[in-house]
Amino acid sequence: MELQPISKTEAARYMGVRGEPDSAVLELLDRAEKQVREALRPKYVYIETDISMTEEGVLLGAMTEPLTGEDIRRHLKGCDKAVLLAATLSQEADKFIRQAAVTNMAYSLALDCICSAAIEQVCERAEEEIFSKLSAPYRTWRFSPGYGDLPLTLQRGFLLALNAQRRIGLTVTDSSLLIPSKSVTAVIGISDAPVTKGSHGCAVCTMKDSCAYRLSGINCKK
Repeated sequence: MELQPISKTEAARYMGVRGEPDSAVLELLDRAEKQVREALRPKYVYIETDISMTEEGVLLGAMTEPLTGEDIRRHLKGCDKAVLLAATLSQEADKFIRQAAVTNMAYSLALDCICSAAIEQVCERAEEEIFSKLSAPYRTWRFSPGYGDLPLTLQRGFLLALNAQRRIGLTVTDSSLLIPSKSVTAVIGISDAPVTKGSHGCAVCTMKDSCAYRLSGINCKK
């Protein structure tokens, strides 16, 4: 997948900029976007799987470990299928950010935030491509391990179900952090009937009480 123009407005929000970014910030973001778009080729994988609600949690046919927590149960209520998705910008993104940090922390931050906006773009485009092929009259938004009370430790199960290490080079640490870091896993519910989409963004984020964006009076998402 080739990256399309990356939202510098979104990247500036990740940097903590309020309102329109000034010329110095835009110059950094322009440079970072050019480097990222020229060098990175994001990848994603997905599978469609059945859903069953059990006392232990939401069980996906592709996984042996149930998805636990009330938030994911509400999120997938009324769905009989789901899509598991994993996407990554690749190890090169992490490499660029680390290298820039040695000599120019401001540019390293710009790269980091451009990459954050880029992986969001990748997920949106992946979703469009996936659901142009699958029959999904109604679907939920993406819900990732670590949102709400869905354990972050489920990352490993997601990657195993997707065979993501072999297919796109995506792995997970013992502390359940994805490597490369600019990567996302998520589950999207599918239903034949309209679904009630639950809370999104800050409302279900485990970092909402300590988030640097919220403390500065902004949100990381629109």
